[in-house]
Amino acid sequence: MKKNIYYILTLLTLTVVACKNDSKLNIDKQNADLVFPRGEKITNANFVGTTYLQPLIDADSLNSNSVGSVTFEAGARSKWHTHPAGQILLAIDGVGYYQEKGKPKQILRKGDAIKCPADIPHWHGASADTAFVQVAITGREKGETVWLEEVSDEEYHQ
Repeated sequence: MKKNIYYILTLLTLTVVACKNDSKLNIDKQNADLVFPRGEKITNANFVGTTYLQPLIDADSLNSNSVGSVTFEAGARSKWHTHPAGQILLAIDGVGYYQEKGKPKQILRKGDAIKCPADIPHWHGASADTAFVQVAITGREKGETVWLEEVSDEEYHQ
């Protein structure tokens, strides 16, 4: 009887250790599969949920566009906002949403591209159950992003 208990405890311990190691391997594999590093967690109030930003190119006197990779965890999203010079979004992983004020929400998948018109209120983020990664190309020549109100849960889930 003691041998059986010892045997079962040993198997359980090995299983837990293997699962922990496998989990770490999965996280490492997910990070290795990213096109760009995940970046730093965004801590300002312009996003709901957990979102990360990896700046890729800063706007300068030669090119007025900034480029960044944004990773939204499932359910995360931006507030409503506008860009005075517009924005382009390139979906590179996961499932996301994009919506312009007064229009239906669009589902974005890897390979989709969206052109956000200048000064049109919109929001974007991950779907409710899947993370989403986008590359955002934002014109800066006419000014910075104008942040508006939060996207309500009702708007998000429509």
